[in-house]
Parts: sequence; C-alpha cells; structure tokens
Amino acid sequence: MAGGKLTPRQKMINLMYLVFIAMLALNMSKEVLTAFGNFNDKFDESNKLTEESNEGLLTALNTKASDEPAKYGASAKMAQDVSKISKEFVAFIETLKKEVTEGFEVDSKTGKLPFESMDKSTIDEKWFQGDGYSARGKEIVTRIDKYVADIKSVVGNDVKFIPFIKELEKKFSTADIANREGVKIKYLDYKTKGFPAVSTLTFLTAMQNDVKNTEAGAYNLFLGNALKSAASMKNFQAIVVLDKNAYFQGEQVTGKVVLGRYDANTQPTSFKGPGKIENGQAVISMTAGGIGEQNISGEFGFLEDGKEIPLKFEGKYVVVPRPNSATISADKMNVVYRGVVNPMTISFAGVSDKDVTASGAGLSKAGAMGKYNMSPGAGREVVINVSAKLPDGKMVSDKKVFRIKGIPGPSGTIRGEYAAKGPKSSLEISSVGAKLEDFDFEVGLNVTGFTIKVPGQPTVVVSGNKMDSRARAAIAKASRGDVVIINNIQTKLVGAGNYMLPKTAPCTFEIQ
Repeated sequence: MAGGKLTPRQKMINLMYLVFIAMLALNMSKEVLTAFGNFNDKFDESNKLTEESNEGLLTALNTKASDEPAKYGASAKMAQDVSKISKEFVAFIETLKKEVTEGFEVDSKTGKLPFESMDKSTIDEKWFQGDGYSARGKEIVTRIDKYVADIKSVVGNDVKFIPFIKELEKKFSTADIANREGVKIKYLDYKTKGFPAVSTLTFLTAMQNDVKNTEAGAYNLFLGNALKSAASMKNFQAIVVLDKNAYFQGEQVTGKVVLGRYDANTQPTSFKGPGKIENGQAVISMTAGGIGEQNISGEFGFLEDGKEIPLKFEGKYVVVPRPNSATISADKMNVVYRGVVNPMTISFAGVSDKDVTASGAGLSKAGAMGKYNMSPGAGREVVINVSAKLPDGKMVSDKKVFRIKGIPGPSGTIRGEYAAKGPKSSLEISSVGAKLEDFDFEVGLNVTGFTIKVPGQPTVVVSGNKMDSRARAAIAKASRGDVVIINNIQTKLVGAGNYMLPKTAPCTFEIQ
C-alpha cells in the first residue's frame, strides 16, 4: 500500500482490508445509533421550549407595539417577518425529516422511532446524483441559502445587526467543507451522504434548533434596539403642568413646563415661551388673560448629534369669572389604576374644603385639605360626584368620569438591567427582578420564579429570584457571545393581596 508494483497476493490482502473497514463502518453499534436518537430527542425537546419562549418574546413586542406604536411598531413588524420566514423554513426541514424516516414506524408504546434499526442511509438516491446533487439536493441547498437571504433582507444593513448577520451566515453556510485530508466536499455530501438515517435525522433536528435560536436572537435584538431608540431626545414629550387648571380674571397663572422624565440633567439649548429655563424646565409666570380658554405654547431646542432638535409644547388653561364647576384632578395621571391607592385633589374654586363633599366608589378622605384616596374596584370607569356650598348659601354640583386601568405589565431585569452583559460568573450570582417602566406610583415587585434559556441547552425552570444549581450548570456551558434569555418571569405586587400583574417581559444577558 506504500506505492510501487504489488504482487497479486498483496493486492488481495489490501482488498480484504478495505472490505473489512467498510464492514465496520456499515455495522455501527446499537449504542452509537441509540445515542444519535437520544440527541435527536433532546433537540426536539429544546425546540419546543425555545418555540414557547419565542412566542412570549413576539407577544411582548406586539403588545408594546400596540401600546406604543411609535417606539416599537417597526421592531414588531421585523419580528413578525422573521417569525414567518422561520416557520416556513422549519416546516420545510420537517418534510426532509419525513423523507429520512420513511419506512420506519414509531413504536406505539414509547412514541419513538426504532433508532437501533436506522443504520443505513435512506436519502442517498434522493438527494445525490453521481458526484453531485440531485434536483432534490439542489432544492435543499437553495432553501437554506434562501433562509439566510430572507432574514438578512428583514434586518437590513444597519451596523447594529452586523454581528447577528455574521453568526447567521456562519451557522447556515452551505459552502464546501474540507475533510481531514484537506479535500473539499460538498456541504450535503459531508453532512449526510452515506450516513445512517438516525444521524441525518439528528442533523436536521439540530438545524431546526439553530433556526429557533436565530429567531430568539433576532427578537431580543429588536426589543433592545427599540428600547434604545425610545431613549432618544426625539421621543421626549414636553408637558405643561399648571399649579391649577382654572383661574380668576387678573389672577397670576403659575406652573411649569417640564420634560416627560422631569430630569434636571436634561438641559435644552434654547427655549421659546412664556417663562424662563430653570433646572431643565421652563418656569411660567404671566398674567391670566380674558375669560375663557387660553393657550400656552412654545418650543425647546436640544442639541443631538450636532443638530438642534426642536420640541414644541402646547397647553391650555381656563379663566373663569366665579366658581361654577368643580376642579377634579388625579395627582399623578389622567386615569386611576386598580391595585394601588391613587391620590387625588378635589376642590371647588373659591369654596372652603369644609363645604365641599365628594363621593365615588372606592373614594375616601386622606386627611389633608382637599386630598382624597381612590382605590378603584371592578369595572372600567368610576364617577366622582362633588357638591359644594357657595358663600351665598347656594349648592352647586359637578361630576367627572375616570377610566380604570390595570397596572401595566412589568419588564424583567437581570442585575437591574433589561439587557445586561458580562462574564458567566456575574450571571450566576445575579438576581432576577422586575420594573414598571414609566409608572408614576412606587410599588413593590417580587419575583417568585422564572425560566432561563442558554443557547444549545434545555430551558431550566427556577423557583425564586436567584439562579439555582441547575441554572448555574446550564450557564457554565454557555459560550462567549451567547445571549441567555430569562423568560416566564412570575411577578407579584407587594401588598396587593390576590391582584395578579400582567405577563412580565423577558430580559437577556450576553456572555462576554
């Protein structure tokens, strides 16, 4: 076998040696075949859990897009496109798995295929022709390439997605592969040709797992980018906050115009309006005009990326000649929330607090002058009725309807962040929490459980807000660049009895 001319006897010995090697290759042990089958089952289980997690992420994005279309609409649309493309590709792979397992019956008792009998290739004649691919083989490679192209068309050329695209191209590359001798072999030849059916089945199930993990990675990117976009100065809102809503003619109108975050560190570069800038807000001071509705308007200017971004504001106030209607306002917002105590101020202009009576389902006096607490119960609206005795002894009354809303769904956090980064050791000791974004009430939230999904590992269910031994074991198997998804976060509102919060949005941790 070392070269040169061989004797007939040596040629026969060489031929027998090659036949012996081929027989060993064809007669794989039952243990090896069963191991492939077990891997296939593990991938199947992981695929189901990842699919559930992906549905949760997609639902969270769709919900946010419905509530705040300007912030999350584009991200939700991209996620929906990725979902459609991924489902179609997974379904195509499922047709290939049926071809591979054709002729093998599932055991009625175990529900499993006969892995030990799947030691021969079932697709060589279907997927290959001579040294190349058959029509079916070409279709398979084309569909894999199309999946990559379709996903890339959704995310576009934004630099934020470059690492994601590189990983996508690497994971689903159909380029020729060099074997141990350095010889280039076609992709499907290298992966499936001549392999036992159970091996090819596992290869296809693993590809479905890659698709679902790619889908999860895309959703988390879209969610993270939407949150980052939401923090831009373009998305701030200017709010006119007057000390009260109605004034007597000639009375001084006092109040302020503030940014939505009430952040003193946010300094505008210019301001046009009835007042002056103090600590990031415009303090208003002017004389009330004639009787009727009056407008307040102006404009902030902010420097962002070297350009001034204009932010206009507009508000209204009413000038009244004498008390003829009640002023009812929620101290924190325009609606009242179920599950918390809503502080309210109720008064009649020009009427002493002792001569004002207010009533409504869930309304109670708070002690201070004009202060009430509202704890709404069932229903979608609550009516506040107010009556007052004027200085001349006449009685006047008014009422106002407030919408009742539930507390919005919180967002999950890891190490206090929605999308954290760091080493595995940091994740292992980090706590899972929850926050209510842009919610004006101070409430306590307790996390009682969650699931953690490490790429390539089964989803782990954890009780409490700390990583248990199973979670730490899964984290230990993560690789640099992996995005760990913390989902199905169970959150309770402290001191609210049986009140249940809506679903908590997932959070992520990128291993570095």
